[in-house]
Parts: sequence; structure tokens; C-alpha cells
Amino acid sequence: MTMQFSREVEEMVCVAKGCNHGSAPIPQEGKWVQAREIKDISGLTHGVGWCAPQQGACKLTLNVKDGVIQEALMETIGCSGMTHSAAIATEVLPGKTVLEALNTDLVCDAINTAMRELFLQIAYGRTQSAFSEDGLPVGAGLEDLGKGLRSQVGTTYGTLAKGARYLEMAEGYVLKLGLDENKEIIGYQFVHLGKMMEAIGKGVDPKEAYEKNVGTYGRFAEAASTIDPRHQ
Repeated sequence: MTMQFSREVEEMVCVAKGCNHGSAPIPQEGKWVQAREIKDISGLTHGVGWCAPQQGACKLTLNVKDGVIQEALMETIGCSGMTHSAAIATEVLPGKTVLEALNTDLVCDAINTAMRELFLQIAYGRTQSAFSEDGLPVGAGLEDLGKGLRSQVGTTYGTLAKGARYLEMAEGYVLKLGLDENKEIIGYQFVHLGKMMEAIGKGVDPKEAYEKNVGTYGRFAEAASTIDPRHQ
């Protein structure tokens, strides 16, 4: 490539360049690396992105080895269209370099934003595996999920007039809220959908699978009354 210079630069006197220490080393998978090229980048990390109207969010987990994305986990909330975009993104991202992924149209603003945030973490050596020797194996991203490979989701709702409703917690889908004599929440009953569906997939009768995966949290057993948080 022919380099073009302005007239002002061409007329300047050449001054010798002094010391050049190169880029500062960043922590990567238990090593200090002077990253100069995309292939110098490795690490597993997580990040969250959001769309322009902020109606939905995406949590993205990437496992990068030698600059190439080997594993991608997408978890989305708040937008039905984003789930379809996430399905496309998990097909597209593995096999791309982190630079290619940064410049790939992943359809959804939230997913694109998450990719941008992760690129910053990876490029600056702020990955979750920065001090883990040899990093984390491909498949480590699934450890973000709960049993039954289901995202750990919390959904609660409340109004000044009627108070709080717990709809889904990390333990599972909330069936009933336990209230004390003052009508304050003291616990809840839930069904762990991930474990229930795993059992059904292994041939367990659906009714039995449901009953075996119903549990309680807090002082639900001491409740003076219970309500269905979706209908009462």
C-alpha cells in the first residue's frame, strides 16, 4: 500500500524514535500476554446488553481460545423477538474471531450491545478466567445455568394497592405465596421446572415428576394463609 502524506508532514525533519515497550501485558488464562493480534486473545467472560428502547436485556457468555469463539451462551429477558435473535446468534458466533463477532449483525440491539461489552472485557484482560491456568474448558458456559439447563430467572411484581407477587424465583416457578397473620409474605411454594422436565424426559409420569419437584422456601409451612400469586 502506498502511504500518502500531507505536504506539511513531507517537509518535516525526520526524528529517530526512541524506546518502544509494546503493549502492556494483560492477564489471560493464568499468563501475562502482550496482545498484538486477535489470535493472542483468550478467555471466558460474561456481559449484559440492552436494546435502544431498553425493553429487553441479554446476558452473553463467550469462551474464546486463540482469538476464536468456541462457545456462546445467550440468555434473554423482556422481549419475545430477542429469543429468536439469540437462537440465530448462537449459530453465528462460534467459529468467528472476536473482531468478526464485534462487526457481525446479530439482529438484536441487546445482543449486539452485549457483544460490545464482552469485547471490552476480553481485550482489556478482564475476563472471568484471567487467572485460571489454561482457562476454562469448552462447556463451562453451561455452568451458568441451573439444574435442567434452565436460566436462573427471578420475576416479581408489585402494586401499592395490592402489594408484592413473587412469580418465579431462582428455585423455580412459584405456585403459592405463604402469608402470616399480618398478610406479609413469609415464604413460597415452587416447582422446579428444569428438574421436572428432566424427569419427564427420562420416562417418569408427569404427575409424579411434578409432585417430586415441588418444594418450599422460607417459613411457608408456618403460613396462616396462602394465595396463588397469578390469580389472587
